[in-house]
Amino acid sequence: MIVAGQPVGAPSWFPCNDRPDDKAVYRVQVTVEAAYAVVANGAPTGRRRGASTTTWTFAPTDPMATYLATLQIGRYTSVDLPDGGGVPQRLVAPASRQGAAARDVARQHDMLAVFAEPVRAVPVRHLHGRGHRRRARDPAGGAGAVGVRQQPPRRHRRPRAAGRARVAHQWFGNSLTVRSWHDIWLHEGFACYAEWLWSERSGGRSAAEHARTHHAALAALPADLVLADPGPDLMFDDRLYKRGALALQAIRTTCGDDVFFDVLRSWTALHRHGGVSTEPVHRAPARALPRSRRACSPRGCTTRRCRRCPSDHSRRTSSATARATRSR
Repeated sequence: MIVAGQPVGAPSWFPCNDRPDDKAVYRVQVTVEAAYAVVANGAPTGRRRGASTTTWTFAPTDPMATYLATLQIGRYTSVDLPDGGGVPQRLVAPASRQGAAARDVARQHDMLAVFAEPVRAVPVRHLHGRGHRRRARDPAGGAGAVGVRQQPPRRHRRPRAAGRARVAHQWFGNSLTVRSWHDIWLHEGFACYAEWLWSERSGGRSAAEHARTHHAALAALPADLVLADPGPDLMFDDRLYKRGALALQAIRTTCGDDVFFDVLRSWTALHRHGGVSTEPVHRAPARALPRSRRACSPRGCTTRRCRRCPSDHSRRTSSATARATRSR
C-alpha cells in the first residue's frame, strides 16, 4: 500500500484541515499483519509484536503540511545507507528489488551534501528511500521520505542518480511549504533547479547550460501558463518546473553567486518548517544587492555610467534619454 496526498489526498485517510499553510507535528502508529513492514514520516522508534500483528511507532515529525503525511505498507526489507549531511538514511524495498534500488540511491548521500552546501542545513532528521515497481508513475514521497521508481535492468545502463527532485523537496516543499497552491512553483521550480545544481557539481552540465537548453525548448511551446498562478489544471505542468528553474537562474546570473546563495541561505533558514509565498522571493535579491547595482534593470539603467551593464544596454539607455530630451 502506498499513500500519496498531494495536493488534496490527505482527507481520504485521516481527518485534517487540508491546507498547505496549516502545519502540524505528526506521531504515527500503525498495526499491521506480522508479515508486513511499515514506512511513515519520522524515524522508527519501536515495534511491538502481538500474536499475529506488529505495531510500528514513528517519532514525532517536524511541523509539516497535511499532504506530506505518507504511509507505505509492504513486504519490505531494509538496509542502512551512508549518512548524508549528518542525516541517517535507510533503504526500504522488496527483497527482490534491493539490489536495483541500492544502485539507484547509491549517491543519495552525495545529493544531500550538495543540496545542503548552499543553505548549510538539512531540514530532516531521518530519511527513508523506498524502491517501487516500475508501474508507480509518481513515486510517493513525504517529509523524510523519498520514493524511487524502479526500471527494468538494461544492458550497459549506468546507475542513475534517482530521486534528485525528491531529495531537494526535503527543503523546497517539505520544510519550506507554499501557503497557497498558486505558488507551487516555489516547490517545483526550486527542486528542478536543485537538479541542475547537482548536475553542475557532480561533473555534468552547468546550470547555465541546462537553462539555455530549456529556454529554447520553452520558446516553442504555448505561453498560456502564469508561473505564480497556474491554476489546478497546470500546477504540475512541466513548463512550470522549467520556468521556475529559469527564473532562479536569471536571478543568479543577475546577482552573482555570492548574493544568490546568501539570499537562498537566509531564506531557507528564516522560513524553516514554515510557509512561503512568491512576493518575498521576488524582493529578497533586490534588497541584498548593493545600492549601486539596484538601479540596473533590463528596461534601462538609471545610472549614466554603469560599468556593470552591457554596452548595448547603456546605448539603449542613452538613446532613450536623447529621445526624451528631443520630445521636450
